Amino acid sequence: MTKKVLLTILLLPVLKVLWVISQTFGHGRMDKEKGEIIRRANYLVSKIKTPEQLYNEMPSSIGSQFQGEWALYTCSMTSIALANMAKLYPEKRDMAKTQIERIIDITLSPKIKEYDRVRWNEDPLENLSGDKSHMSYLSHLAWMIGRYKQIGGGNKYDSLYHSICEAMHRRMLQSPSLNLPSYPGEYIYVPDMLLAIVALKEYAGLYNGKYLPTVEQWMEKASTEWIDAETGLLASYLTEEGEIIQTVRGSYSALNCFYLSLIDEKFAQKQYEILKKYFKQTSPLPGIKEFQNESRRFVMDPDAGPIIFNTSPSGTAFAVGCATTCGDEKFRKQLLRTAEIAGSTVTWKDKSHYLLADFALVGEAIVLAGRTSREETKVTQ
Repeated sequence: MTKKVLLTILLLPVLKVLWVISQTFGHGRMDKEKGEIIRRANYLVSKIKTPEQLYNEMPSSIGSQFQGEWALYTCSMTSIALANMAKLYPEKRDMAKTQIERIIDITLSPKIKEYDRVRWNEDPLENLSGDKSHMSYLSHLAWMIGRYKQIGGGNKYDSLYHSICEAMHRRMLQSPSLNLPSYPGEYIYVPDMLLAIVALKEYAGLYNGKYLPTVEQWMEKASTEWIDAETGLLASYLTEEGEIIQTVRGSYSALNCFYLSLIDEKFAQKQYEILKKYFKQTSPLPGIKEFQNESRRFVMDPDAGPIIFNTSPSGTAFAVGCATTCGDEKFRKQLLRTAEIAGSTVTWKDKSHYLLADFALVGEAIVLAGRTSREETKVTQ
């Protein structure tokens, strides 16, 4: 090996460190992050063009159901990021409303609804008076419309919004545990139910507290009946009768914490501290473990992503939102550095994205929604 080649090899880690420092410099204040946040939003918006194009952005290797789920998450998390931006940077409000409306229309398309229609054997919006759950699709759509309304969106979706929230609420009351399955014959995925609670809580904020008693009743059960005995974390899975399935996962718990922070800050803060106690890891990179008491070198999981040395990609991404909403600036910076090391930002003109977004666009959307979930009263324009 020549000295020139050896020197090049030795310089590569140094160059990577310098690159990461340059890309993450200024993280911690929304005014300092503003340019990067806007460029990342521009990229996401540019990738959500048509339902078919968006669906095809999702890797075919994960199967049609998860392609549909990932496409839906990309729509909802991008919409939430845009709504957050409208609050952080008021001059972006009109742009955010326009783009969220366009993304909601894509979410309403048959292509994006298909994964849910196949599982329930009916379109999720064509029988809202019926009893089938459709929790996965409906909760995301309601959340998106609610945020659109919060930033001053018009009344285009009002009738649909009322019908969706009424249907979710009515179906919850018909359940013995106030819980609804995302899919027939499967356990209750607690993060999916939590998003429904987020959507109903935000609806209540817009419409004089309607459905708030049910939200509060569900939260009371969550904090007393659905807590894992070993860790103290909110369960990841339940039966329809509300019995805990004794498996707590890092990705689900991190998402639970993020959603909880939008409903009950004190409960969310306690859950976040427990999450860090049991699932935070510092090596090989700061992040969230997927499994508490075991270490797996490599597992391909459609919910968590490619788990490498037990690091949960989606858990780590969701933890950005937890750290942001809970005010944990130190861990937030560490997580964003991990995202940069693993993802490597590419910037071209007015757009930025992680290279990993070429494989998992949904991860880009999740991180941006999480890192913007902070309301600051003063932002440098």
